[in-house]
Formats: sequence, structure tokens, C-alpha cells
Amino acid sequence: MKWLMYLILLVMGGTCWVFFSKKGAEIRDVEQKIIQVENIGDPGDELPALKSRLGSLEGDRTLSGILLTFISAGIAGIIVVVYLLPFFAQRVTHAVYDSAEMIEKDVMHDARVLVAQGEYHAAIEAFKEAAKAEPLNRLPWVEIAKIYKDNLEDPEAAIQTIRYALESQEWEINDAAYFLFRLAELYDEVVGDRATSIAILQQVVEQFPRTRHSANANAKLHEWGVDQQEQMVPQAPAMPEPPPPSVVGNRYEVPAVDEDETGRGA
Repeated sequence: MKWLMYLILLVMGGTCWVFFSKKGAEIRDVEQKIIQVENIGDPGDELPALKSRLGSLEGDRTLSGILLTFISAGIAGIIVVVYLLPFFAQRVTHAVYDSAEMIEKDVMHDARVLVAQGEYHAAIEAFKEAAKAEPLNRLPWVEIAKIYKDNLEDPEAAIQTIRYALESQEWEINDAAYFLFRLAELYDEVVGDRATSIAILQQVVEQFPRTRHSANANAKLHEWGVDQQEQMVPQAPAMPEPPPPSVVGNRYEVPAVDEDETGRGA
């Protein structure tokens, strides 16, 4: 069936091309005839008919040219989409594999599809599986908390999800600080518990001194009218400051609150 369609397009294209060329030859003949008649003074009054004939031929040739253009574009498009694009895609894929670079599957793809379909509880389970597959990836936990807060309107479960993620895993400083800031935001803006939010930001200042996280926390505390100075750690003038170590989750337990700590979000 596919080859029959290709054959029909080729026949139509060839027919249009023959028609186009034929009309071009007829137009040239009529133009020459008009020149000859004009040179002898048109004794037989043939000029009006010849010019009318010329206009009709030009219209037919224009129409056939338009059809030929569309058919040619269709054939070219089929060649590009069906043959050229897959060819180049295959070459690129082989280049990636030949250089020993494996194409990773997005472990959160299925979960995102479920979110788009409105299957929020199933999406949460899928994100948990993604978290198991990539334990040091904070994004699955962030997405779970977002579903609880925005889609299921359960901010307490969102808080418990972030707390569970933070306290049950070893995280790099950037990830741990992100979780703490997110918790502070949830406590302040959703729960209305600014006291707990302040305690969390003060913890950021204490645990991550002389970092941008500490500076951001201090800025927020200052905005709320809370004075908090960073801990000043002595630094030898001739020695560069060593990079901060990775964060161990159970060192950074957030302040306890009067609520069920079993972790609905976990």
C-alpha cells in the first residue's frame, strides 16, 4: 500500500511536469506567432485571438506549476521523514553507544505521565520507586510533596514527606539545604507556624556557616525581624577554606513538632 501511494505520487508528478513543459512550448510558439503578426501589421486581425490564447496557456501553465510544486514538496517530505531522519537518528544513536555513553531512561517518566492523567496516588507510588532507583536524587521527594500540597490539598503530608526524605538519607549540602528551606516555607506559608520556620532557618545558619545557604537564611530571618549571626569559624590566612563535607541526614533533624511523626508522605 505504501509503495502504491509512492507510485501514484510519482505518476502525478510526472504528469504535471509533462503538462507544464508542454504548455511552455505552446506559449513560446504563440509568442513567436504574435511577433510575426505584429511585424506584418496584422492584416487578418489575428492578434486579439492570439493574445487570448496566450493568456489561457499561461493560466494553465501556472496551475500545473502549482500542482507540480505541491507534489514535489510531498515527495521530498516523505523522503526526509521516512528515510533521511531515521538514517541520521540511527547514526547519532550509534555514535552515542560507540563512545560508551549509555542513554539513561528517565526514572520519573511514568510518574509524570500519571500526574498528567490525574492519577495522583499512583504517581506518588511511582515517584517512590524512582527515589529507590536513584537514592541521591531529591526530585522524586520534591514532586511527591508538591502533589500532596497542590493536587491533594494535604500540606501536612507534604511536610511529612520532606521531613522523612531529609532525616532518612545522607544528602549533599545543597540538597539538605533545599529540603530545609522547603520545610521552612511550608511551615510558614501553609501551616502558619513561623516559630518552627524560624527554628529551621536558624538551623541552616548553624549547620552551613559561610555558605550561600546561610546567607539566604540570615536574609530571611532579618526580613522577619530575627537577628541571627553566623558562627564564625577561624580560618588560617595562608590556607584556602576546605569544601564543606557531605551532609548526614540524621545530623540535621528538623525541630520536633507536636504532630504524628510516622510520615504520611513517606
